[in-house]
Amino acid sequence: MAQNFRRYIERAIGTSATDIPDGANFDSYDTIVGINLANIVAQQIIISVYISNGGNNYYIIKDAPIPAGSSLQLLDGGAKFVVQSGDRLNIVSDTASSVDVIVSAVDDIST
Repeated sequence: MAQNFRRYIERAIGTSATDIPDGANFDSYDTIVGINLANIVAQQIIISVYISNGGNNYYIIKDAPIPAGSSLQLLDGGAKFVVQSGDRLNIVSDTASSVDVIVSAVDDIST
């Protein structure tokens, strides 16, 4: 069975929570296989990444520091997680326009 791989990118996320994919939620059952966060400013930033669903937030990582010029890979060594209809992946930083994000996913894994 063929898989539908997706890449979602967002540039210069700041202090307002940003949905990945932008303004959308996941459909069916999808699998997140990679999240990379890159600090694009000259000082350390603090980021949080969470899934929101039904008015509740479920943190993947909360208040994690990323030094200037560094990045943070959230899923390592084959780790992944499943998201379902209505889930929104949100990223927020403590600094305006400070983090670039790349999310890799497999779309519609259950048929």
